[in-house]
Amino acid sequence: MRNIDFDCKVVEMKNIIKKFGDFTANENINLTVHKGEIHALLGENGAGKSTLMNILYGLYQPTAGEIYINGEKVNITDPNVAIQKGIGMVHQHFMLVEPFTVTENIVLGMEPTGLAGKMDMKKAVQDVEEISKKYGLYVKPNEKIYDISVGMQQRVEILKALYRGAEILILDEPTAVLTPQEIKELITIMRNLTQEGKTVIIITHKLKEIKEAADYCTIIRRGKHIDTVEVKNTSEAELASKMVGREVSFKADKESKEKGEATLRIENLVVKDNRAVEAVRGLSLEIHAGEILGIAGVDGNGQTELIEALTGLRKIEAGNVIVNGKNVTNNTPKEIIENKIASIPEDRQKRGLVLDYTVAENMILENYAKEPFAKHGIMNSTAINKFAKELIEKFDVRPEDEKIKARSLSGGNQQKVIIAREVTNDPDILIAAQPTRGLDVGAIEFVHKSLIQQRDKNKAVLLVSLELDEIMNISDRIAVIYEGKIVDIVDAKDADENTLGLMMAGGGIQNEK
Repeated sequence: MRNIDFDCKVVEMKNIIKKFGDFTANENINLTVHKGEIHALLGENGAGKSTLMNILYGLYQPTAGEIYINGEKVNITDPNVAIQKGIGMVHQHFMLVEPFTVTENIVLGMEPTGLAGKMDMKKAVQDVEEISKKYGLYVKPNEKIYDISVGMQQRVEILKALYRGAEILILDEPTAVLTPQEIKELITIMRNLTQEGKTVIIITHKLKEIKEAADYCTIIRRGKHIDTVEVKNTSEAELASKMVGREVSFKADKESKEKGEATLRIENLVVKDNRAVEAVRGLSLEIHAGEILGIAGVDGNGQTELIEALTGLRKIEAGNVIVNGKNVTNNTPKEIIENKIASIPEDRQKRGLVLDYTVAENMILENYAKEPFAKHGIMNSTAINKFAKELIEKFDVRPEDEKIKARSLSGGNQQKVIIAREVTNDPDILIAAQPTRGLDVGAIEFVHKSLIQQRDKNKAVLLVSLELDEIMNISDRIAVIYEGKIVDIVDAKDADENTLGLMMAGGGIQNEK
């Protein structure tokens, strides 16, 4: 147990109710967090976790209930009030100005000034270096945001909050887009912050990380407080059961199956990244009908560029992509879809959804001009809404409202909308990039079953994931990618985590394929 001050309740949320029209997101929730504690907030997608923290940060106003900070009853009307009360929040989708430098983002709105009221950039850089050193959050002050990794961007967001005097730091799904190495670094950062007397609240679905990082965990299910437990005395299985209200299987139920013909062949593919540097370098691979082929690798080794090339979003410089014997190299995204390739993109908001369209409209994005959704160029809203309702029920999308905008859904429920749309298009090839990113264990179980069902229907599934456990759990074969090439392919049943990890880092490479 760390140095938790149980006599100091830094956050008390009492009987919080939050309604959006007829929908109740939070129903009489109570939460107590002590000084120096890492407190996890666990729940399914749409359970009301982010809503509760958005209330604490002043983005939403509670319908009813009271909030106390350090024993004082407060009325947090907006984020500025929250910041004044020592509360900082790092959102799941970062709020950084990409063309600005690290320093400019951290001091934005609180810039140190010099003569004539102009920003003192030298002083700003010095301040950032000092706060970075104090909390062990190494950053390069003069780098542009668009040039740094996602993990570094998260550090900038944390430093932004600390620069504004945050004593209570809320992290919303902080590990959703991080590599395993970055997750370990973040856990160390959180522990360092509590040693400095800070308090951390993390919203997460990841049980393993709760066990590694958190002191206490509050579980919310369908908007209601279920339990608050001491993490060290609670198993992952118990946490999962409390979260979803039933026992959850952590192991995919998958029978052995003979693979069929090669449905997707990738031949000596060369693809450049945004800096015109080769990110995919002569990559070759075959994916067969009736198999899940997982690509394992550390983030930044060409996975994103490979997926974008296969789905028509990035130019292929050399090589070929063959689908069912047909060359589809450099086809448009529309042509790719017409050739029975479906994809679950790694960035659901940029690539997977039109956020200002309704859930129903997003469900038929690829088929909007086809019957029964349209006839003679006129949309059939009755058929569209009926179809969406069926998918919402089947894929457990929450809230169960096909007419709300996609942007109003939680990240996990946005992902469910995409998966529902793509799987029901009956593709021959399904490319799944980070398909469970940001999902709770119950939803992960559902997604894994959906991918295995595609494989059992004799479809080819290409799974790209940074979660090695996921790759090993549901893949039939595993291809390891390093510096834009497939360096080895192993049978999943013979795969060893340590060996795969070594190859992912560039060591122990047996042969290039």
